[in-house]
Amino acid sequence: MKTRWDIFCTVVDNFGDIGVTWRLARQLVAEHSLAVRLWVDDLRAFERLCPGIDIHATQQWQEGVDVRHWPADWLPTDVADASDVVIAAFACQLPSAYMDAMAARDKAPLWMNLDYLSAEDWVIGCHGLPSVKYKNVQKYFFFPGFQVGTGGLLRESGLLEQRRHFQQSPEAQREFLLSLGIHPAQDAQLISLFAYENPGLASWLDVMAADALPTHLLVPEGRILGDVQRWLGVDGLAPGAVHRRESVTVQVLPFVRQDQYDRLLWSCDFNAVRGEDSFVRAQWAGRPLLWHIYRQDEDIHLDKLEAFLTLYTQGLSAPAREAISGLWRAWNGGHAVADQWQVTRKHWPELQKHADAWCLEQASRADLAAALVQFYLNWI
Repeated sequence: MKTRWDIFCTVVDNFGDIGVTWRLARQLVAEHSLAVRLWVDDLRAFERLCPGIDIHATQQWQEGVDVRHWPADWLPTDVADASDVVIAAFACQLPSAYMDAMAARDKAPLWMNLDYLSAEDWVIGCHGLPSVKYKNVQKYFFFPGFQVGTGGLLRESGLLEQRRHFQQSPEAQREFLLSLGIHPAQDAQLISLFAYENPGLASWLDVMAADALPTHLLVPEGRILGDVQRWLGVDGLAPGAVHRRESVTVQVLPFVRQDQYDRLLWSCDFNAVRGEDSFVRAQWAGRPLLWHIYRQDEDIHLDKLEAFLTLYTQGLSAPAREAISGLWRAWNGGHAVADQWQVTRKHWPELQKHADAWCLEQASRADLAAALVQFYLNWI
C-alpha cells in the first residue's frame, strides 16, 4: 500500500507558494510512487500554473496528484482521512478538525513544516528539529537550503540533462521561442524579467536602450508590468504586446506552465526573477541571474539576500563578486542600477561560467523531495 502524503498550501504571494508545492507534489508521485493530496485554498492562482485545473471542483486529479480545494469551513474529519505524512507548507495553520484526526490515529503521522528557503547559517542548526506538539503529534522543522545539513532544493530527476540538451540545440531553442511568438534578432541578448514593482527598472532599461548590443526583454505577466508601461509611455500592456525603444525590444508573455517557464529561463542569457520558485529554477538554468527577494517587515529580507550572496559569490574574483553583489543590492533597494549593470557586463564570461558551476554544485546534493522521503524513512 502506498504511503499517503498530504500537502497543505495557502496562497500568499500568488504563485510562489503554490509553485513550490505543486512541483513537490508531482515529484513525490512521479519519482517516489507516493499517494499525494495537495490541499490549496486558492484554485484561481493555481490555474495560472496548471491551466487544466477546474477552479470549481472540490476534488480532481492532475498529473497523478489528488488536488483538493481547501475550504474556509473545514468539515469534520474521520481519523482514517489523516495521512501518514502531513506537510504544512510555509507555516500554514492546519484545520483544527484535521489535527484532531491526526492525533486520533493509532500511529501518529509525521508532521512537518516545510519552511521558506534561506541561506542563513542558523537554518542548518534548526533543520530537522522538533517544533511544537499537538496532543501526541510532534511537528518538525524542514528547511530547504543550499548547504549540507539542509533539505536541499527542488530538482526533478534528469532536469539538468534536459537543460543541457536544450541549451546545446539552437533548433530546439528557436522552436520553443517561436511557440511563444518570440522572434529575437540574431544578435540580440535575451533577458527575462519576472519581478515585483521596482523604481530601479527605468535606469536599467535606459542603459540597455543606449547600448550598441540589442536586447530582447521578455516580460511574463506580473507586477512589474506597470513599471515597464511607464518606461515605454504606453497603457494597457497585455500578453502579445511588442514595443521597441532604441536598442530594447520589450515583449509581454502570457503566464506559462512551469515546464515552459523552465525553458524560457534556459533560453535566456540573463534572468531576473522573484520570490522562491522562480529563483530556484533560474539557478538550474545555469545562467547569470538577478533575484528580487520578497520584501519583509523591518527589511529582514535583506539579511537573507546577503546570506545568499555570501554563498553564491564564493569562487568569483573580487571585481566580479563586487559587481554582481552591487547589482543585486541596488535592485533590491529600488535604486538606479545603470552603473552596476555596466560594471557587471564587464565580467560576463566569468559570471556565466560561475552560474553553471554553482548549478552543478547544488545538483551534487540530494533534492528536496528525496530529502523529505529520506527524513520520513529515518523517522519510521
